Amino acid sequence: MAIAENHRPSATDSRNADLASDAAGQVPAPDAAGQVSEKEARQVAEAARQTTWDRPSFGKELFLGRLRLDLIDPWPRPDPEEQARAEEFLGRLRDYVATEVDGAAIERDARIPDEVFQGLARLGAFGMKIGREYGGLGLSNLHYCRALMLAGSVSPAIGALLSAHQSIGVPQPLKMFGSEEQRRRFLPRLAAGEVSAFLLTEPDVGSDPARLATTAEPTPDGTGYRINGVKLWATNGTVATQLVVMARVPKAEGRRGGITAFVVDGDAEGITVERRNAFLGLRGLENSLTRFHDVFVPKENVIGGEGKGLRIALSTLTTGRLSLPAMCVGAGKWALNVAREWSAERVQWGRPVGEHEAVAQKLSFIAATTYGMETMLDLCCLLADDDRNDIRIEAALVKLYASEMAWRVADELVQIRGGRGYETAESLTARGERPAAVEQMLRDLRINRIFEGSTEIMHLLIAREAVDAHLSVAGDIIDPDAGLARKAKAGARAGAFYARWLPTLAVGKGQQPTGYGEFGPLAGHLRQVERASRKLARSTFYAMSRWQGKMERKQAFLGRVVDIGAELFAMSAVCVRAHAERDTRPENVELADLFCRQARVRVDALFTALWENTDSIDVTAAKRILAGRYAALEDGVITPPTDLPWVAPWTPGPSTAPSTARRHLPPPT
Repeated sequence: MAIAENHRPSATDSRNADLASDAAGQVPAPDAAGQVSEKEARQVAEAARQTTWDRPSFGKELFLGRLRLDLIDPWPRPDPEEQARAEEFLGRLRDYVATEVDGAAIERDARIPDEVFQGLARLGAFGMKIGREYGGLGLSNLHYCRALMLAGSVSPAIGALLSAHQSIGVPQPLKMFGSEEQRRRFLPRLAAGEVSAFLLTEPDVGSDPARLATTAEPTPDGTGYRINGVKLWATNGTVATQLVVMARVPKAEGRRGGITAFVVDGDAEGITVERRNAFLGLRGLENSLTRFHDVFVPKENVIGGEGKGLRIALSTLTTGRLSLPAMCVGAGKWALNVAREWSAERVQWGRPVGEHEAVAQKLSFIAATTYGMETMLDLCCLLADDDRNDIRIEAALVKLYASEMAWRVADELVQIRGGRGYETAESLTARGERPAAVEQMLRDLRINRIFEGSTEIMHLLIAREAVDAHLSVAGDIIDPDAGLARKAKAGARAGAFYARWLPTLAVGKGQQPTGYGEFGPLAGHLRQVERASRKLARSTFYAMSRWQGKMERKQAFLGRVVDIGAELFAMSAVCVRAHAERDTRPENVELADLFCRQARVRVDALFTALWENTDSIDVTAAKRILAGRYAALEDGVITPPTDLPWVAPWTPGPSTAPSTARRHLPPPT
């Protein structure tokens, strides 16, 4: 996983991706100072988006004010034969991680032992998403995420290792965009236990890929490229033998150029892992700062062609993002177990603490939220597996929602446990108490709000898709570069579109007292979702009319729009799932009702905050803060030293250490 502010353009689906029109490769490279204009940066972001909707999307319809339950109801079911095969593997994985993996030792030593790598390889865990024809297990997204949840519950560092290897590492880009020759050359090795990593982020490049500085110069003889640059925060970078590297190929006559994806041998001459990075959590994470100095890569290792790298990277993230919610769901389940047992056994003022209302609210939130996160994740996985729906919005929503809500769950668990929630598991053990690593879970979960798209970037990414229909018909009206003729055509298109669309937002099934009656006790929640969906679409339309071209800078407003959509998606999912399982798991109807009641309170608050907020004054205050107007407020403390830059510059230089020493770098301190 690349730890970055991350990437604004939307992830895309490989089947729909029009790689031939990838304009990202046509944007000018950064200048000598590494800068590009805001307009150029936005061009790169927009060029990497998938602009067509060839398959239905529940999330897209939801933001347009249409509750398309037919896209998720009846609840999708996995293939029975594939499920049986996957369950057999999950059983073996459970036995292994429960008996052979010491999560406390990984946390203490900041290192996953070599024998764990070997054990996971014997199980086939490095080939879970690799097809059986290449030596992998070929698991569905659903069972792959369950495997990550299982392994991550013992050691989140192992979950990150396996996820980064095959969700965004070499296997997934090759599966989606690689040639058959590339797949047969690399995938069997990776399925057998070799580790891969994904290298995009750079010391000065996070959410702005237009500034990518790593270069790939074609060799004079045309046999390959020479890569130079530095990559930061490459998860698995210290152990990987195969790398996906994003580098900029210069544009030239007869050559497309642009950001390009390469498979690079981790032992290639000129690669130096300069350090293993240390973090707040995930202490066993093998994450590197890696330098490339004249690293030769044969032309056969280009994935998808020159100039296609950014779109490949973002396409990979559509289903790749599902791995992070898997970790969050696992954390929610673990937290519920600890909270339930502690709250039942711990007695204060003559009653178990769980019976006191202040703690009862936290227990209720943890249980309901875990059910909601799991249901959203399972639905996204099942939709991805049946390959009939475009899930770019849904996958982004579940990543955003689960990472935020799991953090709140962890925080509430710390509060429930009190001082024991803040105390380390090692210290608890030394005192003779059960070692519940609650403080570690809090630290480990925090990165999920940043990994593979920070919350702020996810808000913008999803919002861009949510307003896509408006921009498709009215974009030229608010485009300052559009001429009068384009604006006139856009006005005509917009008039026709809104004449058809706006009346549909006035009334709907949610206003009928018997609407969704087949869902029994959950029908009222679906009626609320339908009404709220139309209200959200009306609010978005009003905002577009009010702010027009300035809409993209109303990031707080857009964030709330997305958060409302996420809650409505979650409510829809839990109602459909609980209804489908009402005979086999009747308690799920209670959980779905509980979740929806809590979600409705959050939705009401978000709708209020759309228009009643301090957004404008906050922006004004931020400008004054940046100008130093309130610098006196910082007096009275010792601040960080000023002799080092916030972002370290890099210069090309020779490799200084053999790449074979990667795994033997000392643990970070």
